[in-house]
Amino acid sequence: MKKLEVSDNIAQAKTISSEFYTYAEYFELSKEKIFAQAWHFIGDISLVPEKNSVYPFTIQNEPLLLSRDSEETINCISNVCTHRGAVLVEKPCMLQDIRCRYHGRRFTLNGEFQSMPEFKEVENFPAESDNLPKLNIFQWGPLLFTSFNNQHSQESFFAEMMERISWMPIQEFKHRPDLSTDYEVNAHWALYCENYLEGFHIPFVHPGLNQEVDYGNYTTEIFKYSNLQLGIAKEGKPCFDLPASSADYGKRVAGYYFWVFPNMMFNFYPWGLSINIITPLTKEKTKVSFIVYVWDESKLEQGAGADLDSVEMEDEEVVESVQRGVRSRFYDQGRYSVKQEKGTHHFHRLIAEFMNRV
Repeated sequence: MKKLEVSDNIAQAKTISSEFYTYAEYFELSKEKIFAQAWHFIGDISLVPEKNSVYPFTIQNEPLLLSRDSEETINCISNVCTHRGAVLVEKPCMLQDIRCRYHGRRFTLNGEFQSMPEFKEVENFPAESDNLPKLNIFQWGPLLFTSFNNQHSQESFFAEMMERISWMPIQEFKHRPDLSTDYEVNAHWALYCENYLEGFHIPFVHPGLNQEVDYGNYTTEIFKYSNLQLGIAKEGKPCFDLPASSADYGKRVAGYYFWVFPNMMFNFYPWGLSINIITPLTKEKTKVSFIVYVWDESKLEQGAGADLDSVEMEDEEVVESVQRGVRSRFYDQGRYSVKQEKGTHHFHRLIAEFMNRV
């Protein structure tokens, strides 16, 4: 595979090679080079509401376990037994400790090895490697995130977003499963992200949304591992009632659209938050999860965040068209709009940076 190159000068740059979307080798390598190095959304603290509750889940096909131990500490640990690799917990439940059903190895709810039958003769046992690996966990309000390693700090991914909307009462946001949904998109995960990362297509693809936001004042701000698209409402359309402490005080903000590398989208509207998690399934199929948290129910069905399903259908149609197009023998790279595609350029630069690391 060739090295991926994207110039840091957007006015001179070409988009990332179409081979990134079409070659299976790039797709497989991205699992370790990109996703294993980033932070990931787990859910919120309601998944483990009381001590001794456990919640199994997966990220990138990695079996993990969220637990609240007897000290009320929330842990994220491997859900794979350190003896022979059996998955330990299959469904949410209450446990005093974790017992492997295969050969009876036991662990505490924070992953420490407790006991193992028929192992008296084993030398140098137990060792540190007999504990369940423990992952980093980061809590923001009720929201929980984890990372497979310590390579990148949580601040480098989330600090700008947390600071920008620090006036919002995140701890009061309530998860609404009835408003949350999953979609399957017949396209590469990165193509879906690229579409999200620019407002350039809004007048052409989203007639309803275009009635709400002022396209001429749509802006993108670039950070290290994230960026922000600031959607300004047209005169008379619903917007945030911003406090004087907000950096955007005086603006008619319809929506804050934060993207966190590589696959998390945090869409803040006057009614609350829609988190979009983009999960690669194959190089031509992606799961998109809309996870909704409501802050002010009286503002639902209003403004830029009123009809998310219709906007999603419009996005899927164009992204699936691009998926068919990037396979063309006549297409490899395009160019960027300097004004409107800063976010997509930033994304491609990060893809090249992570994929090219030795």
